[in-house]
Formats: sequence, C-alpha cells, structure tokens
Amino acid sequence: MNRNQRISLMALTLAIAVCFGFAGTAFPQTPKDPANATQAFDKLKMLAGRWEATTDKGKASAAFQLVSGGTALLERMNMPGEQEMITVYYLDGNRLLLTHYCEAGNQPRMQATSFDPKTDEIDFHFLDATNLPSPDAGHMHRVVIKLHGPSELAEDWTFNRGGKPGFTVPLLYHRVD
Repeated sequence: MNRNQRISLMALTLAIAVCFGFAGTAFPQTPKDPANATQAFDKLKMLAGRWEATTDKGKASAAFQLVSGGTALLERMNMPGEQEMITVYYLDGNRLLLTHYCEAGNQPRMQATSFDPKTDEIDFHFLDATNLPSPDAGHMHRVVIKLHGPSELAEDWTFNRGGKPGFTVPLLYHRVD
C-alpha cells in the first residue's frame, strides 16, 4: 500500500470513527422525564386567575396568567410591604423551569425536580441565577407548590443566605376568581 492509499484509509477510518463515535452526542436520546414536566406544567396552567392569602403582615395576592400562546405562566405576586415580584414558569424540553424576578434584585432560576401527580406537589430547586454577586448572597433557592384542589394553593418559598436556608415563606392562597 502506497503512502496516498494509507492516508486515504486513515482519513476514511477517522471519518467513520467521527460519525459513529459522536452519533450519540450529535443526536442525543431524549432522557426520561423524572419530574413529569409536561404533566406538572399542565397542572400549573390551571392556576390562571387571582388568588389571595392571609399573612402575618396582611393580605398577599397572586395573579396567574397564561402568556406567549400558553407556553408560559406568569405569576404576579404582591406581598404586604414589598414590591411586586414576578415568576415565570415554562417548559424547556423535558424540564419545567421557573425564573423568579425577586425584590432582592436577583433572578434565580429553578428546575422542578419532582412532581407527584397523586398529591399535586411540585418541588423546584435552585439551578442558577442572574445578578447574584456570589452563591452566598441572599436569594430564593427553593419553592414547593402544592395544589389542594381547584381553589386552594400552597407555596413555600425558601430564601438562602450564606449558603444555607435562611427562612421559608409559607403562603396558603385561595382563589378569588
């Protein structure tokens, strides 16, 4: 075999290796959906409307609205003594994510790590954040959402500070329309 034939054979071998070796990377299999993202998002969509909760500081309210052709759920939250905060829930492939635009001035993103269709509980955990100067800076780090039928909703928001949970804000909302 002459030099040109060896080079051609090496090039062909390399091309085959690239095609077969990276086939899984170029065309990945869709991983399973352990958090039942689509099913959980469909449950969240049923929250569209206005909700109120009684807190030790007074009346809190949340308004949920389907936006962007039903591909996102916008939550506008008003807490007594605080500025309005917004949370957007959306699917990213087979992941259910949220971005929380916090009064603290940062925007944590969280991913649903589990959804239990029997209890209608969705557990979101911190993924990353924008405008967060360090991981120790105060930010919302977790939220557990529990749907108690068509007219009652519980949200437990956990705020982290110094790398560990600082406090949890439990809210029990009732539908007002």
